[in-house]
Amino acid sequence: MSHPLGIRRRPGRAAVLPALIALGLTATACGGGEPEPEESGSAAAGGSATEVAAPIVTTYDGGIYVIDGETFEVVEDIPLEGFNRLNPAGDGRHVLVSTSTGFRVLDAVGAELTDVEFEASKPGHAVHHADRTVLFADGTGEITVFDPADLGDGLPETETHTTEHAHHGVAVRLADGSMVVTLGDEEERPGIQVRDANGEEITRNEDCPGVHGEATAKDEAVVIGCETGVLIYQDGEITKVDSPDEYGRIGNQAGHEESQYVLGDYKTDPDAELERPERVSVVDTASGELELVDLGTSYSFRSLARGPHGEGLILGTDGAIHVIDMEKAEVTDTIPVIGEWEEPIEWQQPRPTIFVRDHTAYVTDPGEKRLYAVDIESGEVTSETELPEASNEITGVTG
Repeated sequence: MSHPLGIRRRPGRAAVLPALIALGLTATACGGGEPEPEESGSAAAGGSATEVAAPIVTTYDGGIYVIDGETFEVVEDIPLEGFNRLNPAGDGRHVLVSTSTGFRVLDAVGAELTDVEFEASKPGHAVHHADRTVLFADGTGEITVFDPADLGDGLPETETHTTEHAHHGVAVRLADGSMVVTLGDEEERPGIQVRDANGEEITRNEDCPGVHGEATAKDEAVVIGCETGVLIYQDGEITKVDSPDEYGRIGNQAGHEESQYVLGDYKTDPDAELERPERVSVVDTASGELELVDLGTSYSFRSLARGPHGEGLILGTDGAIHVIDMEKAEVTDTIPVIGEWEEPIEWQQPRPTIFVRDHTAYVTDPGEKRLYAVDIESGEVTSETELPEASNEITGVTG
């Protein structure tokens, strides 16, 4: 039986991975005519005999490093050509690697890039919430939902949805089975639609030009960024929160599921080739208020994170982590970590990046090929290592 809005369910199956085309996700990522990626020794052998403690995973130009979270040693160097992105799968063990052909499953604990892949044209956002992981394919607008607990033996059973037009979008599955989905096409992205568990539309809002990014806050408040503020969806209603400027773009957010506040970037120049903002946004999902915090330094889209107590964390181009009290919307501490840096013009190029797990912030310094672990409470660097190549994206799993 067909479902409204193109929902269909697929049974789990053993994945057969087609040959990877060694192209980046965009035309600027890399050129054509490159060889197919080689497999690491562990992957080719069908798995590593050694499990990695609390692994950290980073990409570099030409592959992926799996790093032991306790020893800080690179335990596996996995060659993989192209511009590849990283997302935790949501089960504490696996990482989803966005390649040119889809979302490929990396067993981080086993230090193995598996042959399992969720095929997707221009794989984009991967969002984990309420025990489900949702993948968005920008090239088709197809949405794939699965239970990450089922990873480990081929592809898990999936549920797929379709959007009316392909676009750079995102979807969030909520605990009751409803879903927040962006609206758009190749020309514009005007807002969001909310569907119930059967795929029927509950509500929509198209007062969100340039819709981009998502974050989930306390009590399942979903925040979606706009060029004029944000949209908040909660309890069946969408609320528009306007920016204080006519053009006040919030495109990247960091949420914390025990905090009513969402941290976001904030840009005000629609004509800039690359704006280097020095203010961030704090959205109170309970009151619908938006406040701006002046950092005194610029940052990039990979600079936003949240601490274990919901505090906001921004890695500035001054090399320090700026700690924000989200309720007061003010900087309360700065933690020096690396030297000064400048954000590159091309968004695919490496730049210092922050990833937080529990009470530790992991900070990359690609210019120095170094990785640091910082205790958020004490501000002390607890571990550091030099990597063979400059890292780009970073994530981790609990193991």
